[in-house]
Amino acid sequence: MNDTLESRVAPTDLPDLCQQLLQNGGRMQMAYARYPQPGTPPEVVYIADQAAREPFTAFRCQLDSNETCLPSLATISPLLGWYEREIHDLCGVRFEGSPEPYRLVLHEGAMPPLPPLDPQFHPVQPIPFTPSAWRLPELQGKDVHRLPFGPVRADVLESAQIVFYYIGEAILHCHPQLFFKHRGMEKRFEGVHVEQAVLLAERISGVSSVCHALSFCQAVEGACQCTPPPRAQYLRVLLAELERLYNHLHYLGHLCHTTTLKVGEAEGKLLEERAKQVNAALTGSRFLRGLLTPGGLRRDLDTSRLYALLENLKPEVGEYMANLEKTNSHLDRLITTGPLPRQVAFDQGASGPIKRASGIDRDLRRDHPYAAYEELSIKIPVKTEGDAHARAQVRMEEIDSSIELIKEVLTRLPNGPIRVEIGPVRGREGLGWAEGPRGSVYYATHFNSSGRLARVKIKTPSFSNWRVFPFTVHDTNMMDYAINEASFGLTMAGSDR
Repeated sequence: MNDTLESRVAPTDLPDLCQQLLQNGGRMQMAYARYPQPGTPPEVVYIADQAAREPFTAFRCQLDSNETCLPSLATISPLLGWYEREIHDLCGVRFEGSPEPYRLVLHEGAMPPLPPLDPQFHPVQPIPFTPSAWRLPELQGKDVHRLPFGPVRADVLESAQIVFYYIGEAILHCHPQLFFKHRGMEKRFEGVHVEQAVLLAERISGVSSVCHALSFCQAVEGACQCTPPPRAQYLRVLLAELERLYNHLHYLGHLCHTTTLKVGEAEGKLLEERAKQVNAALTGSRFLRGLLTPGGLRRDLDTSRLYALLENLKPEVGEYMANLEKTNSHLDRLITTGPLPRQVAFDQGASGPIKRASGIDRDLRRDHPYAAYEELSIKIPVKTEGDAHARAQVRMEEIDSSIELIKEVLTRLPNGPIRVEIGPVRGREGLGWAEGPRGSVYYATHFNSSGRLARVKIKTPSFSNWRVFPFTVHDTNMMDYAINEASFGLTMAGSDR
């Protein structure tokens, strides 16, 4: 893979490597399985982040025909627990000693004849399913009650079932059941040409279209060692920050909804709408779709009006955020709600504003720069309280930072072409990443001998943060649950894929 250190690893060496990585200050980012050839055993790939400005590391573990099991690393690096369960469900690899030996993606009763990501599994073949009871934890006590909430939830919330164990208003345990609308998006990339694959990437999670398309394009460009022109790199930053801006404004409005601050909700969502109208005026798409392509951009943009549009929006956004920070009824519901300790955030794989609100100073734009970020001034806000208020504060500071970044791009935007032709990708691999509004997105792309995609692995921030979220719910109360969930900015589409 591009910009990665490669290491072939024997299964027995995996625990020591993982332990050494943590001792040196690194962290596993994701794990996935792929089939090098149809009919062959899968290879499991672990992507690790060593340190800022250092290359990522890809640890590869090839199973042979006699192996169906690897040692679990979830007791050393807990964030890998969900990845191991996902690999088991979709690729059939078992993990010995796993502390979570139960399904994640495939619900109880699903019995696929082959692992769904096996190239020989037909993508439109229905999976045989027999309704079965959920495997839920058992909590004993005469006053303990169980409340299943969902999967159809009130308002316009996406499908998920949250099972609460509680006494009175106190939540003892929260158990999320996700993947009710798993779309098999990674499977859909198989055999697709890169030009069409960008359209798939943009639709993984609608509110992060730019981030997903950018990560995918950079993975393809890394595979073929292609560098987009400078103007395209600057415009990519501009689009990514415009996406961050409307996401964070929506977040603040929705958070006000959960604290019953109706005026704050209305104003936040109005400002979100105005930010989307800026997007539409610039690109023709409120969600900034149809612009990115491997090698650069599909078309150039006229940015002559953008500076003035931002200047009109900025004072209202600043006044709105200042009013939120002096509204006691709102702050009282956020401060000390859903605290996430720094070590739990690190161990369980928190991403984006969630980890930065818990004191983890990491951001891909600065630590592993891409596009034109290395040439720009980036302010990365970090808080240490780890509660709902800190998570909101990080996003508010990022709104100011995004506006200033966009203005800096406009003053430094070079002239020139916006696209180069990509080179051959037959049999190649690439890794791409981007820091989205909700956290880090990674794409690992593998091409077959005909130049079409054989395997695409997607790491999304909501997959990571849904893993973390229950740790902030335990020992809290029912009245704060909706506020806490809103403070994480989670999406089901980004998790279920």
